[in-house]
Amino acid sequence: MVCIEKEKMKLKLTWKIWLLIILVILSLMAIFITPNFLQKGVLITSVTPNTTTFQQGLRQGQLITAINGQTITNSNDYSKIIQENFPSNVTVKTIITTNTAEYVLFSNQAPDLTISDLPKTNLKLGLDLSGGARALVEAKDHKLTSSEVNDLVDIVKNRLNVYGISDITIRPISDLAGNNFMLIEIAGATPSDLQNLISQQGKFEAKIGNDTVFIGGDKDITSVAQGGQDAGIYSCTQASSGYVCQFRFTIYLSQAAAERQAAATANLSINATSSDSYLSKPLDLYVDGKLQESLQISSDLKGQVTTQVSIQGSGVGATQQDAYNAAQSDMKNLQTILKTGSLPFQLEIVKLDTISPTLGANFTKYILYAGLAALLCVSIIVFIRYRGMKSALAPILICMTEIIIVLGIAAVIKWDLDLPSIAGILAAIGTGVDSQIVVLDEAHHKEEVLSIKQKVKRAFTIVMGAYFTAVVSLLPLWWAGAGLLRGFVFTTVLGITIGVLITRRAFADIVKMIEE
Repeated sequence: MVCIEKEKMKLKLTWKIWLLIILVILSLMAIFITPNFLQKGVLITSVTPNTTTFQQGLRQGQLITAINGQTITNSNDYSKIIQENFPSNVTVKTIITTNTAEYVLFSNQAPDLTISDLPKTNLKLGLDLSGGARALVEAKDHKLTSSEVNDLVDIVKNRLNVYGISDITIRPISDLAGNNFMLIEIAGATPSDLQNLISQQGKFEAKIGNDTVFIGGDKDITSVAQGGQDAGIYSCTQASSGYVCQFRFTIYLSQAAAERQAAATANLSINATSSDSYLSKPLDLYVDGKLQESLQISSDLKGQVTTQVSIQGSGVGATQQDAYNAAQSDMKNLQTILKTGSLPFQLEIVKLDTISPTLGANFTKYILYAGLAALLCVSIIVFIRYRGMKSALAPILICMTEIIIVLGIAAVIKWDLDLPSIAGILAAIGTGVDSQIVVLDEAHHKEEVLSIKQKVKRAFTIVMGAYFTAVVSLLPLWWAGAGLLRGFVFTTVLGITIGVLITRRAFADIVKMIEE
């Protein structure tokens, strides 16, 4: 009877161990219980503004569950149904059912939106793991202040959002020398669009002769058509050196800009032909001081205050598809500059990186293999050193709980898990193993004078000294490399702090239970 009571006392868990168990359960819930945990469908990641799809009410973040009564469970289902329901140049009725409402579209084209499969976890993967483009940007011939770089971030966010790119991260960063930069990351994108959008200042001017009648931005341009009947490619013809595709879209001017245009055309003469008549001077479109297009002005607009203007342009290519793509790209770029206006500084890309989603998936796989191999090696060494299976399994168990808690916190605060962040988790695990070895060594030390509790307390003096040394040495890295190492610093400090405050204290109690 006495033996049974003693065994129960040995198995009694302390409050530190219970705290660790509770935090692990909460972390697992934070990682795996997503907003759409029990739902099926595909997630809308972006909707092109000013299109039929957008006007009908479909928005980013909605969940598509069915199309025309057919259930959607993943992106393959969505692609298959869309391809079947949209034959070429035939207007069809499409009923899209989402988690919030049902929408009816009449169009001969697929809905202007992008989708993705429902995320299986709440973890936010960074560029290194999800793939995409990253640019480190500074102002050319100008040292940015902290307030200037914050204003620049707001303007570029607006520009890239108008362009229709989803999954954008734009934030200000600085280095140890006090230089301020803007970091732009776009998941799933190539660097070409990113480079074209931010390497130019994007100063747009529309001139009649030497008179500027309107410029890009909300001050002169109240709205820019980006889809439907008011915007698109309207013709593609074969030329001597390839193909030429024409685009056209409508912009709406403010009253002041319309009056300036009327004043600039009031005294122009009319050039009449057999079929049409135009004013003697065209409307010249300039971007960054370079002439892009010259549009003929109809004689009907002479001296007239009109707030609606049609912008035209073209794209050329060796094939019709190349010309179409070039025209579409030029149209989007021009629409973006017209909508957002010019950047306050001419920008220069300091560093431009790109990584494919496949390479990112391989990184994740290899890091997982490396972590498992490291834990296995540690357990083997501990088993050989201390000749006990419990002593060998305890460090692995604690390391796994540290990883789960760090990932749980990252999921709650939406921290980007990139390669530096993963490296920080591995570094924290390595530091944790060192501390656990110190505790085990002290517990097994052959000193009859000290109790197991006193030995563990002495071990924690060493552990706390190593903790403060590590934190102080890591802090300068927060600003090093223009902020690109912040993920490493954050996850390392978070991991070793969780270890010192929670997991290693629970480990000490586990060691006491094993030794007693």
